[in-house]
Amino acid sequence: MEIRTTTTYEIIEVCLLAGKIMLSSGAETYRVEDTMTRIAASYGIRSSHSFVTPTGIIFSMDGNDPTKLIRISERSTDLHKVTNVNSISRQISSGELTAKEALVKLKEIEISNLAYPKWLQIFAAFIASGCFMIMYQGLWTDFLVACFAGGLGFSALVYLHKLLEIKFFAEFIASLIIGTFAFIAVSYNLGTYVDKIIIGAVMPLVPGLLITNAVRDLITGHLVSGIAKGAEAFLTASAIGSGIAVALIFL
Repeated sequence: MEIRTTTTYEIIEVCLLAGKIMLSSGAETYRVEDTMTRIAASYGIRSSHSFVTPTGIIFSMDGNDPTKLIRISERSTDLHKVTNVNSISRQISSGELTAKEALVKLKEIEISNLAYPKWLQIFAAFIASGCFMIMYQGLWTDFLVACFAGGLGFSALVYLHKLLEIKFFAEFIASLIIGTFAFIAVSYNLGTYVDKIIIGAVMPLVPGLLITNAVRDLITGHLVSGIAKGAEAFLTASAIGSGIAVALIFL
């Protein structure tokens, strides 16, 4: 009896940790629930239930085993971790990993830092800003200005997000910096079209993955998660728009 209890506990821990890593790394709600259900089924638990929201996961099994809740306090985008968890899920389904082995591998993924270094993310935002500006029919003479505006804004977002608990203010200040820099650059004849520069520079801040996941969750019937993610995306868009508006009004 003791062996069964320990095994069931480990299965629950594996399912919850896999769900936590995926949800906090930007996976869709339905994908998290499906992965947790498949892992439980692979270990012989045919009847399991999960309820996933952007801020928490509830998981239970039929019988006397307790329902467990895990809270998600921080969310980011790290699709590499999502891919690794999916790989472990497939290994579990094929019978290659025991619950203990899977738990060890998942803990390694949880503490690993698979994201690109900050300087590389900022450089990518730097280049992408100029390319977006060109895509929106801007001039090549404004390319470097858009690059610097986007790079400064994204740098501000990355470092202010560590200092400010509320992400809205970090996004607001980042967009304010972009608007201010673009306006000053055009004022000193370093750029031509302030609107095109701003549009290109704010694109790295736009919550594209969040909007996509919100729509996919709504389509698949996860209304709570879809609405919550949509509201989060709306707040981010509001922060970006407010920052640009303040910069253009007061400069």
